[in-house]
Amino acid sequence: MPMKLEGSCHCGAVRFTVSSHTPVPYQLCYCSICRKQQGGGGYAINLGADARTLEIEGKEHLGVYRAKIEDDERSIRETSTGERNFCRECGTALWLYDPTWPDLVHPFASAIDTDLPEPPEKVHLMLKYKANWVEPDIHKKDATFELYPEDSIADWHKKRGLWVD
Repeated sequence: MPMKLEGSCHCGAVRFTVSSHTPVPYQLCYCSICRKQQGGGGYAINLGADARTLEIEGKEHLGVYRAKIEDDERSIRETSTGERNFCRECGTALWLYDPTWPDLVHPFASAIDTDLPEPPEKVHLMLKYKANWVEPDIHKKDATFELYPEDSIADWHKKRGLWVD
């Protein structure tokens, strides 16, 4: 059975639950969007969950931000299809939903109140776009990527026997 995650914003106006087969907070994203949206340490950690299980209390307090993307990988500035949901009362980043992958929702680990499993190793991604002041804490077992790893969040969990049925 997937792990039930409970999350909330700082002020408590928004609370949510969602089921996740991939609850290990292992993937640190250093892109400017994640970092500026909710990564005070220079990165953000997104989990994977089943979008069909997302239940929300306080929907009236939600706002959605669609980032403008301008980087070395694109020739023109694009608006992301990803919908970054946040609390309009306190500004807490809560989850990312992208209609390109309608079965998935990506809660931000920082918004989860449930105790999460400790990652045996971490993946540092989008290092090409990290802020100059950030010094990633990369351990011996950790993997690093200038952009994205080949393994999806699901693949990473399955390869390590961490997929929660």
